[in-house]
Amino acid sequence: MQQAYNKLLTLIILGAIFWTGQTFAVCPVCVVAVGAGLGFSEWLGIDDVISSIWIGALLVALVIWTINEMRKRGKKFRFDKTIIFLAYYLLTYIPLYYAGVIGHPLNKIFGIDKIIFGSILGTLLLPGAYFLHLYFKKINGGKSYFPFQKVAIPLAVLLLTSLITWIMLKSL
Repeated sequence: MQQAYNKLLTLIILGAIFWTGQTFAVCPVCVVAVGAGLGFSEWLGIDDVISSIWIGALLVALVIWTINEMRKRGKKFRFDKTIIFLAYYLLTYIPLYYAGVIGHPLNKIFGIDKIIFGSILGTLLLPGAYFLHLYFKKINGGKSYFPFQKVAIPLAVLLLTSLITWIMLKSL
C-alpha cells in the first residue's frame, strides 16, 4: 500500500512539474525537493512524525501552487482557497485513515497521531520559511543573498526541524 502511495505521489509531482510554465512563490523545484525529502525519509524508515513534516510542507506547497496556477488562468470562485486546502488535505488523509495508517493507538506523540502532528508542523513551517526568505531579501535591498535562496531556506528549515525532531524522539 505504501509503495503504491509513493508511486502515485511521484506521478502527481512529475505531472505538476510539466503542467506549469512559470515559477511562483512555491516553484516546481520546491515541490520536487519537498517530495524527494518525503520519499527519502520513507525509504530510510524514518519515524512518521518526521516524514509527516514533509507531507505537510508538500501539501501546503501544492495548495499554493494550485491557487497560483488558477489565478494565472483567470479562475476564481467563492472560498476557493479554503476548498482547495481542504481538498488536498482530505484527499491525503482520508485514504491514510481508512488504510489504518492514521489513527493507530500506538502511533502517537503528545497524545496526537504522529502523522497529524508532523503534518501540522510542516504546514506551518513551509510558509514561515518562505517569509524568512522574504525577510532576508528585504534586509538585503530586495536581493537574495545567494542563488536559489528561495529554495534553500525552506529546505534548510525543514531539514533542521527534521533533525531536531529526530533527536527529541531518540530521547523519549
